[in-house]
Amino acid sequence: MTNDEVLITNYELRITNYELRITNYELRITNYELRITNYELRITNYELRITNYELRIMLIPLTRAKFEQLVPAIATGAQYIHYWGKLRDFLRRLLISFIAVIILWVVGQVFGSGAGGIKFLMGFVASLYWLWSPVYWASTRNVAYRRYKYSGFWRGRVLDVFVTDDLVREEETVNQRGELVIIENRERRINLEVGDKTGFRTTLQAPLQRVHKAIAPGQIAELLVFSDLADLSRISQTSDVYLPEPNLWVGDYPCLAKDAFVQTSEQLMRSPQEGSRRSSPRSKPSNPRNRRFR
Repeated sequence: MTNDEVLITNYELRITNYELRITNYELRITNYELRITNYELRITNYELRITNYELRIMLIPLTRAKFEQLVPAIATGAQYIHYWGKLRDFLRRLLISFIAVIILWVVGQVFGSGAGGIKFLMGFVASLYWLWSPVYWASTRNVAYRRYKYSGFWRGRVLDVFVTDDLVREEETVNQRGELVIIENRERRINLEVGDKTGFRTTLQAPLQRVHKAIAPGQIAELLVFSDLADLSRISQTSDVYLPEPNLWVGDYPCLAKDAFVQTSEQLMRSPQEGSRRSSPRSKPSNPRNRRFR
């Protein structure tokens, strides 16, 4: 038994530098509690397995091409549905379309019948505002994400899950007595706190759904981080979060192309395993910040 295989101190037990570390808070060893002999403890490939979802603190910078693939310029189907909203939102857009058509018609009557083709085109576009406006607003939001110069793929764990009753909007109305009444519209929302051992933490919110019951602390969480610094030392914003184990997405806005992000996650999970097969067991692992994923 050499120092490279097992190092036992007053505070911890280490089996290799990177595979297993048990501190004094997790295991206490005394002469009466534990005896290790060749017959009493054997660690083989069948007794200890590290699965594909074993947590590694990971923050890998992405190339600009990969960044633009994960955050598309034009709205995706999920983003269109997000901005489509509820019936109230649809009726509001329909009202805007109707008012815009009326205004264009009045302007045409005032200034005569000139430029009929342009007026017809403007009227046609205005009449379909209720249909194309979700694409416009989602694409505008995507552009705001794509203005960041750098991005990175981050993997951590769910630290906490809790539900809050948040104020969504306030509406003013008049009751039967003629008094002004403010109605508060509240919504139950799930709050997901994720983080890693480096101290990075962030909280994401989303409307509460039944499928969120499958979320639990300790599950792996993956997302995209955005920054204006090349080393990603200061995170300006994050995307919605993906939880591989329950296969769920949580976030206020689905800014990522989901299929492309899941494919990127799977590629990154395979990369360390393939690298470990090619490298020597004693080789020092490289810092994931020093390489960019294409």
